[in-house]
Amino acid sequence: MRKLLPAVAAATLAFATLLAPPAFAQSPIIIKFSHVVANDTPKGKGALKFKELAEKYTDGKVKIEVYPNSSLYKDKEEIEALQLGSVQMLAPSTAKFAPLGIKEFEALDLPWLFKDDATYSSAMKGTVGKWLFQKLEAKGITGLAYWDNGFHMVSSNRPLMKPEDFKGLKFRISGSKIADQYFRLLGSIPQIMAFSEVYQALQTGVVDGCENTASNYLTQKFYEVQKDITVSYHAHLQYAVIVNSKFWSGLPPDTRAQLEKAMNEATDYTNLIAHQENEDALAEIKKTGKTTLHYLSDADRKAWQEAMQPTYKWAKGRVGQEVLDLVAKELDVKMN
Repeated sequence: MRKLLPAVAAATLAFATLLAPPAFAQSPIIIKFSHVVANDTPKGKGALKFKELAEKYTDGKVKIEVYPNSSLYKDKEEIEALQLGSVQMLAPSTAKFAPLGIKEFEALDLPWLFKDDATYSSAMKGTVGKWLFQKLEAKGITGLAYWDNGFHMVSSNRPLMKPEDFKGLKFRISGSKIADQYFRLLGSIPQIMAFSEVYQALQTGVVDGCENTASNYLTQKFYEVQKDITVSYHAHLQYAVIVNSKFWSGLPPDTRAQLEKAMNEATDYTNLIAHQENEDALAEIKKTGKTTLHYLSDADRKAWQEAMQPTYKWAKGRVGQEVLDLVAKELDVKMN
């Protein structure tokens, strides 16, 4: 009898093992979410909110690993990494899609296009936003949401109040040919540069200035190396939250639905806080006393608008008439 007991126990254990679910089924699905800004920005907070909600709604079946501040990939590398499956989720500025051959997104960079955040939000939830996301599908990319980061300011080590103040200055741009064009129209020299390199470039004089939102000026400390910032709000900065299509379609349908719910709520949260975050950042920059904030008069703003207006006509050859017609109809603006 004693000899039989170990054999019975071993058989029982083997049978129980067969009935148990495989160990790998318990492992969470990992989503690496890479971005290039600080956690303490609208996009950074949005990514963390998505992590919180996604892990909550999936009961921990999905784990979101957020990599801020270019800690995983720089903005020049991340889209290729997404297509290769090295990272699953990104939130690049919409100007980053032109190297993929999808130049239509650059229409969103036209100067003085959106009159306020509400106008932007409405356009991106409507025909324009959906039409643009369809363009990504052929590249193995699925668009999930658009995140607001507010309006651009511009900085240098001298006041920039009139178009002629830009003449001869080198400005960092993210890569948009639309931005390249309107800076050239002002007489300046645009330079494409990775976001992670901007602070040092400003500090060492590789570039004379840049454009960005107030929250990015604060969290990246650009204000420390720029004596003057013009609160111009001349163009809008928006991000597209995107995911590797093969990865996304391969998720269990119930899990994907839970992640979509989390993304929708994180998007509402991000877009709600964006305006206030930028207002708070502007106040914080002013409080430091390290840079002087300048505001355009109505006459100055009109001069900027007139100087940049030829960008609209030029854009037709860059982004195509179809997207310009969509944007014009959605926003009720003239394109030339």
